[in-house]
Amino acid sequence: MKIIFMGTPDYAEAILKTLIDASDMEVVAVYTQPDKPVGRKKVMTSPPVKVLANENKIEVYQPNRLRDAEVVAELQKIECDYIVVAAYGQILPQEILDHAPCINLHASILPAYRGASPIQQTLLNDDKTTGVTAMRMDIGLDTGDILKIQTIDVGKDELVSSLFDRLTKVACDLTVDVLQNFDSLKPIPQNDSLSTHCTKITKANGEVNFEDAYSLYCKYRAYTPWPGIYLKNGLKLKEIKLLEKCTENEAGKILSIGKNSVVLGCAKGTIEVFNVQAPSKKEVDIISYINGKRLTLEDYLS
Repeated sequence: MKIIFMGTPDYAEAILKTLIDASDMEVVAVYTQPDKPVGRKKVMTSPPVKVLANENKIEVYQPNRLRDAEVVAELQKIECDYIVVAAYGQILPQEILDHAPCINLHASILPAYRGASPIQQTLLNDDKTTGVTAMRMDIGLDTGDILKIQTIDVGKDELVSSLFDRLTKVACDLTVDVLQNFDSLKPIPQNDSLSTHCTKITKANGEVNFEDAYSLYCKYRAYTPWPGIYLKNGLKLKEIKLLEKCTENEAGKILSIGKNSVVLGCAKGTIEVFNVQAPSKKEVDIISYINGKRLTLEDYLS
């Protein structure tokens, strides 16, 4: 079968590689976002999907706007059986949806967590189960009929990077499964009344305080390594552990100092801190940090 693939980041790259490696599939074209400047030196960098496509001599298209008439016309000239979409970053217009069945792999159990950050939202809400949904795309944002869902359990202290990797593997396997069995699948409409949404993550999302230990820890799981969690003064909490979420304490107060960690009180609950990073400094263990700041028991980390 012939496939047009649309995607941009690492998640999409893994799915594309699975399609390339499948003996019964041919990726005839790849659509991805334009190259962007990255880092302090603003070096123009290609998306991972483009790099992989180039390595496999697959034609790559990088339109600024997929909706432009000339872009749509160009795509319609490419013969394909399916269009597979994974974290592409643009809405598909109806003309492209009509060109071939468009299948999207979304990292949540739809209709929950439609939008840009479903994996982070899973951890922010401390969900015990998540998964990947394969859906037949329509004009809406993650609103298409469900083709198949594969679920997994979320680890008790699992961070976003680990969950991302496991869901990527699920998405790769599910993509091949759905394509190979597409004609036998019965699309199921989503229940819009049960839908929830999540937005794009920004650096500002990482700011935390010591009001609620449980909420702080959920943010740590969702936002490590990026954007990370940090206090208002810019101090990053690089490695922490939730101890309990019920006791009442003075927010940010040092309750105990161990060999390689510090227990901090939150207005509700307590956390254990192992490593921190001050603005423009290297990451250090918390004991070195509080010694440098001359902080001790009943002082405040704030």
